[in-house]
Amino acid sequence: MRIFVLGATGHIGSSLVPRLVRAGHEVVAASRGTREPYHADEAWREAERVVLDREATDADGTTAGRILAERPDAVVDLVCFTPASAVQLVEGLRGRVGLHAHCGSIWSHGLSTSLPMLEDDPKHPFGEYGTGKLAIERLLLAETRAGGLASTVVHPGHISGPGWPVINPVGNLDPRVWATIARGDELVVPGDASATMHHVHADDVAQVFERAIDVPEASIGESFHAVSPRALTVRGFAAAAYGWWGHEPRLRSVSWDEFRGLAGEEQASTSWEHLHRSQVCSIAKGVDRLGYAPAWTSQDAAREAVAWLAEHDAGHDLPALVGPWRRRGPTVVSGRR
Repeated sequence: MRIFVLGATGHIGSSLVPRLVRAGHEVVAASRGTREPYHADEAWREAERVVLDREATDADGTTAGRILAERPDAVVDLVCFTPASAVQLVEGLRGRVGLHAHCGSIWSHGLSTSLPMLEDDPKHPFGEYGTGKLAIERLLLAETRAGGLASTVVHPGHISGPGWPVINPVGNLDPRVWATIARGDELVVPGDASATMHHVHADDVAQVFERAIDVPEASIGESFHAVSPRALTVRGFAAAAYGWWGHEPRLRSVSWDEFRGLAGEEQASTSWEHLHRSQVCSIAKGVDRLGYAPAWTSQDAAREAVAWLAEHDAGHDLPALVGPWRRRGPTVVSGRR
């Protein structure tokens, strides 16, 4: 199959393109051309690289035309963020591409009413990002039901992996949090530390997309969570992280107002966006219908990301993580691997 990947050198695409190449597909890897993939892989030699600035091509109405010029059988869209962008792509690809896979977000759920959340639960998102992603999902699934462009939607959690900062135990990207934990010092957390976050390794997200392409009879017209087998609470995530440097956890709970004063408005707002949602997502649908078998726990995905920061990111100024560590193989869920 010939597959066109939009956003090919980003967090997900850096893992997805090599997966698709190794599976025997012809891959056209489109990106703005401003950076290389997050990690090297010989499989990239076999991918066709093209430059496509989605913002610019959407503005002049040429996105679909640029894609169709490459004669793809399927399109994976990792960089669609507005309903208008989705409409333009759907209208251009309708009747000319066999499968379209869109990257959504678990933030399309908003606040949960039952846990774990299921893909088909009623959704009540808030904020521009979550509401936009839900609008796109509804548009694509309605289009599929009407017999138009056949689409599937993959909803990642908090994507983690080597090469970029990872959402930390207080739900933000403040490098001071990791430094505090690495020293074994006291970490101030907002609330009672019971809020949840659902991380996922970028390669596991790529796995869901790959499986959705492999079994279109199961994926078309459906949405799937791409998360680790289990979410983490603030308390559990912090305890694991302190252990990476050989420390016992030291947490102090404070009110959100006090946390905002200590962390600063920007970091506190990011924390609130993640912790207020307090999401836990089910992967049972992906396991049963696609054969999804996540290879990374939330802890392992975050640990690898932090180990990379300690080795490569001077801005974080972290000591090396201590103790042996070996990633587990694929997690067994509901009897499937």
